[in-house]
Amino acid sequence: MDEMKKRLRKAFQNLTAPAPDRARQERNLRQATEEFRRQRQAPEKNTQGFSTLRRLTVKLIGLLNLSGGKSMQTTGKLIGAFAVAMLTVVIGTTIYQNHQTPGLNIHPATEYRATPTAPTAPSTVPLADQAQPTAPVAGKVKTAAGPTAASTASPAVPESLSRPIVAEPQLADKQPVLSANNEPARADLAYSARVAELAAGEREKKAMAPAPMAAMKSEATGGAAVGKFAASDAMLSRQAAPLMMAEAPAPTYQDVGRDTFEKFATATVHQVASEPVSTFSADVDTASYAFVRRQLQSGLLPQKNAVRVEEMINYFDYDYPTPTNASQPFRPTVAVYPTPWNGNTKLLHIGIKGYALPATAKPVTNLVFLIDVSGSMNSPDKLPLAKNALRMLVDTLSERDTVGLVVYAGAAGVVLEPTLVKEKGKILAALDNLSAGGSTAGGEGVRLAYGLAERNFHKNGVNRVMLFSDGDFNVGITDREELKSFIEKKRESGICFSVFGFGQGNYNDALMQTLAQNGNGSAAYIDTLNEARKVLVDEAASTLFTIASDLKFQVEFNPAQVKEYRLIGYETRALNRADFNNDRIDAGDIGSGHRVTAIYEITPTASSAGLIDELRYGKDEPKGASAAPGEYAFLKIRYKLPGESQSRLITQPIGAAQEYRNLAGVPADLRFGAAVAAFGQVLRGGEYTGSFSYPQIIELANGAKGNDSFGYRGEFINLVRLAMTARGM
Repeated sequence: MDEMKKRLRKAFQNLTAPAPDRARQERNLRQATEEFRRQRQAPEKNTQGFSTLRRLTVKLIGLLNLSGGKSMQTTGKLIGAFAVAMLTVVIGTTIYQNHQTPGLNIHPATEYRATPTAPTAPSTVPLADQAQPTAPVAGKVKTAAGPTAASTASPAVPESLSRPIVAEPQLADKQPVLSANNEPARADLAYSARVAELAAGEREKKAMAPAPMAAMKSEATGGAAVGKFAASDAMLSRQAAPLMMAEAPAPTYQDVGRDTFEKFATATVHQVASEPVSTFSADVDTASYAFVRRQLQSGLLPQKNAVRVEEMINYFDYDYPTPTNASQPFRPTVAVYPTPWNGNTKLLHIGIKGYALPATAKPVTNLVFLIDVSGSMNSPDKLPLAKNALRMLVDTLSERDTVGLVVYAGAAGVVLEPTLVKEKGKILAALDNLSAGGSTAGGEGVRLAYGLAERNFHKNGVNRVMLFSDGDFNVGITDREELKSFIEKKRESGICFSVFGFGQGNYNDALMQTLAQNGNGSAAYIDTLNEARKVLVDEAASTLFTIASDLKFQVEFNPAQVKEYRLIGYETRALNRADFNNDRIDAGDIGSGHRVTAIYEITPTASSAGLIDELRYGKDEPKGASAAPGEYAFLKIRYKLPGESQSRLITQPIGAAQEYRNLAGVPADLRFGAAVAAFGQVLRGGEYTGSFSYPQIIELANGAKGNDSFGYRGEFINLVRLAMTARGM
């Protein structure tokens, strides 16, 4: 009370101040007087409140007809009456206060200024230690008399303006003093406070930006790194800056960089004098190209092991001759032409196209869809895309075909017993009801799917389990070798196993490839609905109907014509020389109308180039020169017809008759295949492509685009352009 009297006395004394400050002094006087009056009335209100409580209690006692405190019952009623009265007063007071016109929470004799200037660092003083608005102290604040020589500190900011406010240069005449009836002053403060709030918000955004890799700590674990999540700067500095109370948003899980691919080294150069024979298994998979496309369209270069060059080449259709006889389902196409990226070598191009089954000859199919519905599939590009792909596949099946449905998450279960496609509505309804959640018991799902296929086995039909997953098996059988052994045993029963991969971030391509290669099936990667249509509709016959199994290639090079060679791609499909004639050795299967392309880079003996030096000791004269003077190599192909256990053999020499002297005369399909081969090699590091670059690949592919009905080749050219600006992971 004494302090208020001093302030009031000082305000009256200042009435004689110069005219420019008089209006402000009068406003300060009115505010000080109003606060003095409120403080004088406070004790009276308290007295009135107790008086009201007493009177209300007496009335309640009268209403209850209490005779006094002579019994426990009477005492209890008395206490209850007093409590009810007190509660009534409290409630009434609260209602009264809530209906009052809200005022500004500003100290009456203090000026607070805010201006839209550059923000300064927020205060690091704890809230509890900050001074609250009190009566001004001489020399510390600006009073109605204006700033003094000792005015060096701004007044403490009330809680209602607890955000940092930046003081502007001293413009006392232009700064409005806040009062209850000064609307312009209110507007100015609101504007200034909003500017300060935005500035503070910008500081908070910067504080919540991801910390550098070296500072990825988690306060929840005492500074230990947690997965791939980094604490924000705000989280790390809260002890040092208690005023920065905004928490960084909770990190959300993102699958980034956890895709798994089998590691393999790029196929190397072999010397014909010491290793004249090359043997490998056919590969009709296309998963690598689709995954590479997705990465490039996301602005990222794919990791090296994701690029399998043979799968990129085999993604495209080539106009190879189509066989007319199912007993000999292949007719090889071979050519030798100059290497686009090396003037001292040649490319030996081998291509085959499988016999296309007529629609009337297609056998009945027994399909079991094995669908991953675990939590990792809860993404638009995973389970929802898989369901749409399966709907399209069901539409291509005939009414006599059957479809079963097995799902797995934390456990596996049969959703739909084998059902004829003529009951399509039942199948589609089962698909529509699928949703993702839980862990991934993929191994148990594989067992259950095989069991369902075996119960509905068609001896003269197609029996196939089709897995739709991201390959993230984490419950039950998770070991690759154990799954491989199980599927190897099951393939003897005549049931094939195909895989269709979805998603990225935690995509387990290595496991998917293991399952497909050992299950006599193929592997595809589906990243879009267009890709699903290509694989499951346009190429449905190739996907479902096998025309030959255990397809193997063997090429013997003539040392009189070829000094060195290397096979482009097929690193994961290499076989031993003796495996070619061993019918017990498993190899790739090929479906109706499938295409397989293999390209060798060879160094002729007449070329001055070569990566391997000749031996100083034990050098022998080249053998076979007199037997085949014009042959580069001799091609052999082994395969088994469906249901047969003994392989058949196709042979063809490769010589001058298949050679093109210049690249311009090479058929467009072969030149386009060479462009894809170059692109795949460059993506893997370009160990053997020299200075051949993306613009040259684009030029080569543009000149060989040919008939591109579905736009796949045009899309490839765009991918090469994207690779020019893509960034590494």
